[in-house]
Amino acid sequence: MFRQLLNWRTALAIIAIFIVTGTIFYSQYLARKIAKEEKQKVEQWIEAIKFLINSPGDADTRLASMILTENKTIPIIETNEADSIIQSVNLDSTKAVDSPAYVERKLKQFKSQNPVVEWVDPKDPTIRNRYYYGDSQLLAEVRYYPLVQLCVVALFIVIVFLSLRSNYRSVQNQVWAGMAKETAHQLGTPVSSLEGWVEMLKETKGNEKIVAELEKDVDRLRLVSDRFGKIGSTPQLEQINLVSQINSMVDYMRKRAAGKIVFTVNSFGQDEVLAMVSPPLFDWVIENLLKNALDAMEGKGRIVVDINDEKTSITIDVSDTGKGISKQNIANVFKPGFTTKKRGWGLGLSLSRRIIQQYHKGQIFVKKSEAGKGTTFRIVLKK
Repeated sequence: MFRQLLNWRTALAIIAIFIVTGTIFYSQYLARKIAKEEKQKVEQWIEAIKFLINSPGDADTRLASMILTENKTIPIIETNEADSIIQSVNLDSTKAVDSPAYVERKLKQFKSQNPVVEWVDPKDPTIRNRYYYGDSQLLAEVRYYPLVQLCVVALFIVIVFLSLRSNYRSVQNQVWAGMAKETAHQLGTPVSSLEGWVEMLKETKGNEKIVAELEKDVDRLRLVSDRFGKIGSTPQLEQINLVSQINSMVDYMRKRAAGKIVFTVNSFGQDEVLAMVSPPLFDWVIENLLKNALDAMEGKGRIVVDINDEKTSITIDVSDTGKGISKQNIANVFKPGFTTKKRGWGLGLSLSRRIIQQYHKGQIFVKKSEAGKGTTFRIVLKK
């Protein structure tokens, strides 16, 4: 799937390059063609003015007048040899009358756009009028068209990329859910069988201690199976007391940790902090965080869980005094498959984020981490 997504990216990039390159070349060709035609029209317009000024009274001026009146798109400014403005056409008439600075700005703009066309009066060579002209609206649109096209292509690529990415995530989620459900299904049969064997052992005297321990392990396996079975389906949220729920999980981990690990749960004087969660899945998240903390401390240290009941949310901080997470790894800790351990699949934190974000609409992130001093993970649940 990743290779397919990469191939699609490459194909889209190549298509975009061809479209943009072709559009730029063709639009520049059209711009040059239009610019040439507009220069000819300006020259014809100037010749028409000359003809009207110098023609005898009985001359036919209809063609010259038509040329002058037909130019409604190309803005032109006429100046003398000192560039003092004489007249202007096809500019904003209101601004041209009310604001001389407007015409001056246009004159400066036209000088940078097109070469000046000069006319020398044949009757008086000292009279040299200059004609500066700007781009018509059509020419401006043709020149800016590649930018518009580029934006459209970029938007198209972004939409397609987001669609492919969404599809990739959807497929990935389906694979995760399928694997989880299949794992739960595969565990179901041996767990049921073990429960049967435990019941048979209960009937034999002298097995009480063995049966008690076996029951704990079977219950644990049943819990794991139940957790995997809930991945991919909408869990049933219920209102629970986070203080007692977290204390229960901490007690479970305390019994399985080395004696030099000190566990502390702070609820800041509150015995009850209520939240809507799925108990099996929420316990899984806390268990993953506590296990990671234990692995980071290598047999000695302190784990502190702080439960803060705030106005709009509940925050749960799980802190340890372990070796910490390097800065380059903080961004990767929640990615599937990422792990710094010699043993492990790197799925615990990825599943934890999925449980908190997707099922509980909350947040989970690394609040802080410092090499040699420890790490704090934070869970935020909305009220």
